[in-house]
Amino acid sequence: MLENDNFSETSTVDARQHMQGDCENCFGLCCVALPYAASADFANDKGAGQPCMNLQADFRCGVHTQLRQIGFRGCTVYDCFGAGQKVSQSTFGGQDWRKAPETAKQMFEVFPLMRQLHELLWYLTEALTLQAASPVHEDVRAALTETERLTNLTPEDLCDVNINEHRAAVNVLLLRTSELVREAGLRELAIPKGRRKAYGRGADLIGAKLKGADLRASNLRGAYLIAADLRGANLQKADLIGADFRDTDLSGADLSDSLFLTQFQVNAAKGDLHTKLPSHLTRPAHFSRE
Repeated sequence: MLENDNFSETSTVDARQHMQGDCENCFGLCCVALPYAASADFANDKGAGQPCMNLQADFRCGVHTQLRQIGFRGCTVYDCFGAGQKVSQSTFGGQDWRKAPETAKQMFEVFPLMRQLHELLWYLTEALTLQAASPVHEDVRAALTETERLTNLTPEDLCDVNINEHRAAVNVLLLRTSELVREAGLRELAIPKGRRKAYGRGADLIGAKLKGADLRASNLRGAYLIAADLRGANLQKADLIGADFRDTDLSGADLSDSLFLTQFQVNAAKGDLHTKLPSHLTRPAHFSRE
């Protein structure tokens, strides 16, 4: 059970289920609302509000099983944190943009805002599971309640929310959570001071050779780890919020007890069957092939 009066293990599992994409109850919003450009992740250009050429009439992807093979790797990486079904079924009451085209523009504007709020819900929910962060749990619960309130606003009111301001306020709590948990981790894991380099937020580690590195309780918030070699690295208690894992090799790495790791980040990385992930995340199919 969690060290929290109002948060049980069951409620955490239930909350996380609502923060996972459910394409069956979404109107293909990520395939329409978001733009992308021809690159290593996408085979062609697409503008915001323009339906993807692979989107079918039932809002399903016509090439879902072949995305990586035909140049749409970016689609397999993306995760909406459950914002798609929230906007489709709750904010717009199950009315889709094809049958009600007058709602399309506003629906596509609301979707990325909702996605940001659901991402914050993911982080705040995790913060409440961390016993070492109990000194800030009361404030975290208040932030969680406020964020949930925002997700239930009308489309008009949601568009008026200053998302950046709200994110900044939540980030203060997440940063304090990270500090408390990593400090406790240093003690619990008996990691001597000065035994590793302090990277800090936004560290440039593109292509870094970190095979087998001891990164326990490190601050890797917003780190650029693109194409870095982290094979066999230990990232227990490491803060990974916002870290860029595109093409990062996590084969055999231990991320089982890392902080604020998301499915989006894992999907972007490379890995294998020996990569250790938190129990609430899913091992990407390509981890067994690469």
